[in-house]
Amino acid sequence: MTGTIKRIVRDRGFGFIRGDDGQEWFFHRSGVRDTFDTLTEGQKVEFDEEPSTKGPRATQVRPLQT
Repeated sequence: MTGTIKRIVRDRGFGFIRGDDGQEWFFHRSGVRDTFDTLTEGQKVEFDEEPSTKGPRATQVRPLQT
C-alpha cells in the first residue's frame, strides 16, 4: 500500500499515514523498515498493514521508491 506521512510524534515514537485511498493508518517506530528519524511529514511511503485492537496499523513503513 502507499500513502503520505500525515503526522509524526517523534518524542513518542509514532505517527500517522494517510493512505492513497483516504484511510488513516497508525505506525510505531518499531514498524519502520529504515530509521524512524529519517521520515518526514508529507513524505510518500509504502507500507504493509496489520489489524490491531485500536484500528488499522501500518508496518514495514519505507520511503516510496520512484
